Amino acid sequence: MAVDVKIPSMGESITGGLLSTWAVKNGDNVKKGQAIFSFETDKVTSDGTAEIDGQITITVPAETEVTVGQVVATIAPGSSTSSPAPATASTPAAQPVAPKVVSAAAPKIASAPLVKTENFEASPAVRRIAAETGLNPNSIPGTGKAGRVTKGDMLAALDGQTPIVAVAPSAVSTVTAPVAEKAAAIEIPNREGRTTRKRMSPLRRKIAERLVQAKSETAMLTTFNEVNMAPIMELRKRHGEEFLKKYGIKLGFMSFFVKAAVQALKEVRTVNAQLDGDDILENNFYDIGVAVGTDKGLMVPVVRDCDQLSFAGIENAISDFGKRARDGKIQLPELQGGVFTISNGGIYGSMLSTPILNHPQAAIMGLHNIVERAVVEKGQIVIRPIMYLALSYDHRIIDGKEAVTFLVKVRQYIEEPQTLLFGA
Repeated sequence: MAVDVKIPSMGESITGGLLSTWAVKNGDNVKKGQAIFSFETDKVTSDGTAEIDGQITITVPAETEVTVGQVVATIAPGSSTSSPAPATASTPAAQPVAPKVVSAAAPKIASAPLVKTENFEASPAVRRIAAETGLNPNSIPGTGKAGRVTKGDMLAALDGQTPIVAVAPSAVSTVTAPVAEKAAAIEIPNREGRTTRKRMSPLRRKIAERLVQAKSETAMLTTFNEVNMAPIMELRKRHGEEFLKKYGIKLGFMSFFVKAAVQALKEVRTVNAQLDGDDILENNFYDIGVAVGTDKGLMVPVVRDCDQLSFAGIENAISDFGKRARDGKIQLPELQGGVFTISNGGIYGSMLSTPILNHPQAAIMGLHNIVERAVVEKGQIVIRPIMYLALSYDHRIIDGKEAVTFLVKVRQYIEEPQTLLFGA
């Protein structure tokens, strides 16, 4: 008996989403536990798996909005040795359309009336299109001044497949009879496919909704600072190899910034807060969101209790989240409950940005690329690896003094990383 393949439940708040892709084809033999489709919601992407071994019949195509519990395929027990049935859910391949070529010997072209254009002088662009396509400017209505035919009119006529009329030598001064004959055999340019329309995924729609919400419902402001990365770079150079051997993971920059942010949040408590109606909730825990870019959009998995984690613990958590986010394996609870977010645009080469709040959090810190810059130290110009920091914050509950103090604290901890190592 065939078994129904249904869209799985992913929590009470999720009622549907997008059946984004099928990992198998209609009629394929599948194995129990095999990933057969991807299901995108406004929060996470998850894979659907086969419950039994057998042959799958797909009933709902990819890129279709579906609801939780909806049947999208069936699996018949056993395997099939015959050729797979045609994919009823797939969109039929578009049949190739023969290009419309105007033959020089075509009767309509040969007998077409030669229309003169004595009432206006064709523009160079119009003459060029006429020469290349054989389209007579006098055969189409003009929208320019005094009824003049424009380049746009010519292109619109071609797109609309307006019948082509041969161009007389007197009609367009630069088109001779031989050119007109040659142009008559030229294929009309196909201007289809210049744009592609696709529906926003549920995740992308949710990201857009949250970003607009953050901009419209908060008094967002951004402050900046810069930090000398040389101390951390030197520390990583001295201890990086030993760290890798001991913990099986590289010592990156992000763990330092997470630790620095936690210490700064402890000292500037207003930044670790959020609004709840007319109340301000100050958080006494340190669950830090780390933004991860994926091909489906930005995701912010949360590293829990960062104040209690070692550098290795933070690096392992970030590495695991990054891989699973890109593979679509992040679970909904892992994206919820953060109190502060760090976004590293520097890995893409960003020099400076104003990150948007991860609502309902009150602050987000943006990291940027590291560039060698000339700075003054003790009256001397020296070269240092400098990173710009940005802190966007909700000015309704965080004052400028507190925001600037927070960023200065982060800078101090990064430039004196040994202070972060105690008790780590």
